[in-house]
Amino acid sequence: MRFLAAYIMKGRLQAMTVAAAFALLSLKFPPASIVSSASVALVTLRRGGTEGLYVLACACLAAAILSVFLGIGYQFALLYGLVLWTPVWLISIVLREGRNLAVAIEIAVLLGVAAVVGFYVYQAQPAQVWAGVLSVMMQPMLEARPDVPVEQIKQSAQAFAHFMTGAIAAGSVYGLLFGLFLARWWQAALYNPGGFRVEFLAMKSHAKLAMATLVLLAAAALSSGMLAEVCWNMLLVMFVLYTFIGTAALHACFAEMKGSRFMVPFLYLTLVVIPHMMVIIAVVGLLDNWLNLRNKISNKTAD
Repeated sequence: MRFLAAYIMKGRLQAMTVAAAFALLSLKFPPASIVSSASVALVTLRRGGTEGLYVLACACLAAAILSVFLGIGYQFALLYGLVLWTPVWLISIVLREGRNLAVAIEIAVLLGVAAVVGFYVYQAQPAQVWAGVLSVMMQPMLEARPDVPVEQIKQSAQAFAHFMTGAIAAGSVYGLLFGLFLARWWQAALYNPGGFRVEFLAMKSHAKLAMATLVLLAAAALSSGMLAEVCWNMLLVMFVLYTFIGTAALHACFAEMKGSRFMVPFLYLTLVVIPHMMVIIAVVGLLDNWLNLRNKISNKTAD
């Protein structure tokens, strides 16, 4: 995809076109939103916040114009573009100015946590709202498959509704960060080959944030009712941070070991085939502040 990055960096028109086209494509194929947001992020990382904002605004207008020909409401296209690109533009400015990938991830995650808290402040009973949404979404499936255990599915949906706020926020943060990562990788491929790998493997979260996460985990486990629900939803967003930190730590460790050619790909293959492994990865990421796995492994290999 290096050719696409080179095309984006040719000028504003090219960047705007890629961002708008992939944004509209993502309405049918959601992963395309990552390429779309990465387009805005790449311009921002390389040329600054002002240039990134210009591309963002023009891409919104382009998406609105294209949506008219595609039969999509231009108001929806404008709003979708703003929601998709504004967060990644802000985080790209943070990364450009601070040059610390871990800090950029932490800020993105904290914005997600703030969104969860804000939703609970705005909506007194979020679980009831999500239960209604899930009920509408499941209705066509239940009508098509009358043989499925309806009551069991409804009970599962009712239980999951209590965690939908955090799950949606976490999914949004994942999408935001994947776009940022793709843009950073593009930037490194064009101007600093190998730079993204070094930056990614060096990621480490702050110990104070890890301590706050442990306190939040204790509050979720020991409390009940609405307080516990809010805490668990916040933890779902914090989970995003520690999956990235844990992945970076284990990647760096495996890269130092014998057979790294096989172990590193096996790590990522395991995450795809067995998604539950992400829980273990997140625990490693949370405890990495005290375990110092990368330093231990590097010291052993040096001996």
